[in-house]
Amino acid sequence: MSSPTHRSTALSRRTFLVGSTALAALGLAGCATAPQQAAAGAGTTIRFYEQKQEVIAYFDKLLRQYEKANPGISVIHDTTTAIAPQFVRGEPADVGCFNDNLELARYISRGVLSDLSDLPSADSVRTDIRALTNQYATYPGRTSVLPYSLAAAGVIYNKKIFADQGLPVPTTWSEFVDVCTALKKADITPIYATDRDTWTLWQGFFDYSVGSLVDPAPFFRKMKEIGADVGPDSEVSFQKTLAEPMERAKTIATFFNPDHAVRSYADGNLAFGKGRAAMYFQGPWALSQIALIDEDLDIGTFALPVTEDPKDRKARVNIDLGLYIPTASEHRSEAEDLVEFLMQPDVIDGYNRDNLAYSTRKNAPPQSDPRVAGLQPYVDDAAFYQGTGTFIPTSIPLGNYLQSATRSGNFDGMLQKLDADWRRLAGRNATV
Repeated sequence: MSSPTHRSTALSRRTFLVGSTALAALGLAGCATAPQQAAAGAGTTIRFYEQKQEVIAYFDKLLRQYEKANPGISVIHDTTTAIAPQFVRGEPADVGCFNDNLELARYISRGVLSDLSDLPSADSVRTDIRALTNQYATYPGRTSVLPYSLAAAGVIYNKKIFADQGLPVPTTWSEFVDVCTALKKADITPIYATDRDTWTLWQGFFDYSVGSLVDPAPFFRKMKEIGADVGPDSEVSFQKTLAEPMERAKTIATFFNPDHAVRSYADGNLAFGKGRAAMYFQGPWALSQIALIDEDLDIGTFALPVTEDPKDRKARVNIDLGLYIPTASEHRSEAEDLVEFLMQPDVIDGYNRDNLAYSTRKNAPPQSDPRVAGLQPYVDDAAFYQGTGTFIPTSIPLGNYLQSATRSGNFDGMLQKLDADWRRLAGRNATV
């Protein structure tokens, strides 16, 4: 998820390593820190914070490579799941590697992250991807985060089922509905949904329905400007602006598995891996779980079409990892050097290739894995959006609202609740 994120709870929920794999990764990271701590008296020891549990072992290997090339520096790999306690205690890690979301935005806007614009690697980042980091928050005159990994998500589909049924990958809304209708007539579940885990509803179902019809970033900029006056008669509002996308969502929900209300993310990965559905609204984080069920399953990903113009299609993306250096770091020079190491073309491109994501670097090689390569053209053309759900504060229970709307079909009522919650939060913030 990431999560993928951003509603910050998503990343921990979409962690896809299980059992012995997770234990091995955690064990490797834990073993590596002991000698680092013992060597703290010699040379310089810095802390690297990275919260994605599924790539702990991957980054630990990179950090050991960095230490070998820089014998005077030891790096403690901090893999705690929470970012806030570090800043509350005034002891943030020297380098952070975190999902760019509303949580990280708090620290950007407070000016507690250093300006990285002078680093050589800053110029290597694609301008259109760097612009995504400004959608949640900015600090005047600073480049607070260097985007490291771009995750792209869309509709995962079973190529064999499509081929057996003679179905094309849909490029328009009507084609998508026709494909779903044909699958349903063939007694094949068109879309596997997992309402029990609410993040899966807003990350896929909700975000995909909105993204190619309404550009989330300018929509939320206007929503913030209107604040407590948001409503059916304001220039934009949930009830007004998202009405058409939610009509799409209402139709999509009719093609869900009948037991979607009680199925979890794990159930969805299992069912799709066993070929029990033709499509699955998930991101690349689900693919490793699906591969545990059937590593030879022939699958691909496409962007959900919600209009009648194929050119309107866009992919949902998020900056799955971004690098930052807190202003409180006492080892700024060493921290910058570590960032430059991680931003080297072979390192950053290799990480994204191996983890089914997209490098943020200019002229980076394309993602060749066939499971996600279908989204490469959208990444190339910047035909992407950050999910609507990622802009909504976690204090607004979007997932719960979606659960109710999906079961009742009352999406208009859900949008009215979102407007009411937005007014409440805007009014409360205005009085602080």
